[in-house]
Amino acid sequence: MLILRTSLLGPAHGHQIAKHIQRSTDDVLQVEHGSLYPALHRMERKGWLASKWESAEGKRELKYYRLTAQGKRQLGVEEGKWEQVVRAIARVPAQAEP
Repeated sequence: MLILRTSLLGPAHGHQIAKHIQRSTDDVLQVEHGSLYPALHRMERKGWLASKWESAEGKRELKYYRLTAQGKRQLGVEEGKWEQVVRAIARVPAQAEP
């Protein structure tokens, strides 16, 4: 969900996505590249992200990912699941009190 949500901001390469998640969560969440890139590739295979290799003047090529229409729909599904998990977790402390 965090990758899809970050992709709403526009095309970005993997390192930019990881850094945005880290910055926007005040360094609480740090996405390791060993987890990020397999997730990006899975989302690309599912049609949620599209990618394009680009290079700036004299710099190495970077693969930029962008959210597809199917990815936007999936983001809505994932946000619904997230809200369900948050509600379930919030109920646990309340049920533990006498």
